[in-house]
Amino acid sequence: MELNGERTIQASVDTTWKALNDPAVLKQCIPGCESLERTADDTFTAALALKIGPVNAKFKGLVRLSDLNPPHSYTLSFEGQGGMAGFGKGTAAVTLTAEGASQTRLNYTANAKVGGKIAQVGSRLVDATAAKMAEDFFKAFEAAVETPVPAASEVAVASAAPTETPAARRPWLWGVVATAALVALYLALA
Repeated sequence: MELNGERTIQASVDTTWKALNDPAVLKQCIPGCESLERTADDTFTAALALKIGPVNAKFKGLVRLSDLNPPHSYTLSFEGQGGMAGFGKGTAAVTLTAEGASQTRLNYTANAKVGGKIAQVGSRLVDATAAKMAEDFFKAFEAAVETPVPAASEVAVASAAPTETPAARRPWLWGVVATAALVALYLALA
């Protein structure tokens, strides 16, 4: 199966990328996210709990990163196991494109295979659940990222603030994992 999606985020590409790579933001936004752990530079594990119709399951997944092009794009390969509930595996490509100084278009394309009880629930229920989860994620993510336009006096104060160090920007890999977990969950449901 192939899934495609697009959202417009009311924030710059850099701000959107940083939020996609902030584990606290992502854990708060991903429905059912219980944990995110880095096991190597390009490999992560994630745990999610979800309900699809009559099926309750906890999914554990492995995510591998490739084609990294910060702050514009990356590719994810994932495998998720939900025990008796089933499995999902596939790839996803995510891109961020500037739509002006303070707006970003987020696109994703994912290909996945699913099996087990989840595949037997019925495509309409699975599709509806996946669509709702994706919508819930993006609403929470947009609320976390989008901020009101500051007044002129706030801009002057903000410009006097110290700039972020490269070490403070390092958590982008965690965001990739969390995004992969969301896409893997979305794909496992769809």
